[in-house]
Amino acid sequence: MAFKATYLGANGWIIDFVKAKIVIDPWLIGDLIFPPGGWFFKGTLKDEIPTPENIDLILLTQGLPDHCHIPSLKKFSKKTNIICSKSAYKIVHELNFESIDILQPGQNLNFKDIRIEATSGAAVPQIENGYILETNEGGFYIEPHGFLDKKIKPRKLDAVITPTKNLELPIVGPFVKGADVIPSLVELFNPNYILSSTTGGDAQFTGILNSFISLDEYKKGLKCKILDLDQMQSIVI
Repeated sequence: MAFKATYLGANGWIIDFVKAKIVIDPWLIGDLIFPPGGWFFKGTLKDEIPTPENIDLILLTQGLPDHCHIPSLKKFSKKTNIICSKSAYKIVHELNFESIDILQPGQNLNFKDIRIEATSGAAVPQIENGYILETNEGGFYIEPHGFLDKKIKPRKLDAVITPTKNLELPIVGPFVKGADVIPSLVELFNPNYILSSTTGGDAQFTGILNSFISLDEYKKGLKCKILDLDQMQSIVI
């Protein structure tokens, strides 16, 4: 077993390695509101998600509310280790977490025998993070908007966690490019599995912005398996 992946819905995951349990971008409770307010864009969870227990590390890809969700982060012990993007640092620092490491694209560190490499992600508007996590047993890549860092060197990974849909706005174009990036991810990482992320779970979205979003899903056949996990469903990889 390389790891077990459990989907929390939206951008959230629990990853169980042999030596560490990691939660990524958790949204567990309360509403998700983007400035200037709920009238513009608001997400609501149908039910509160139980706070994952025995977490060794919180990994945050972005500082935006759907990745760095303050009410959800408050449910974790302040002693929990955090690795995050530069934009997320201010938020978790103000929440008084005691152990925070900023990783910027191109940087890496080891956490309990897991090599964590930050890659360049979406510009929203600042460049945020994707991550590659590798152990001797295997590893995976995650980036929640479908923006692929062209500096990444090809390697074999067990899984890729990525959106499989494009979300587009008129004039602006795609702000999530999952459907477009999948062929490049397959060529770069040759994964056994693609785990669909970002647009799943039991959340409901409202607001003016939501009414303009259009969706396009990846439909071509691949040798690897594309999996849409339900909320709190797990897969051992």
